[in-house]
Amino acid sequence: MKVTIRRSGSALSAYVPKKDLEEPIVKVENEGLWGGFVVLRNGWRLLLPDLPEDTRLPVTVEAKKIVNDAAQEETS
Repeated sequence: MKVTIRRSGSALSAYVPKKDLEEPIVKVENEGLWGGFVVLRNGWRLLLPDLPEDTRLPVTVEAKKIVNDAAQEETS
């Protein structure tokens, strides 16, 4: 699914246009953000692509929603 990651001050958020959903990112697996999962305030876990640490925000990426510890693409 397409997800836009942006920074507002020191906080990160994710916007999912297909769901018209914007949530703060409350946990990141990797300090550099990319190549691991993030957890949104609503409980969603998203697997982000492996991008360079200096990738400028905001950026729209193809992320996968993690369901039951398996990465699956959102189909709805």
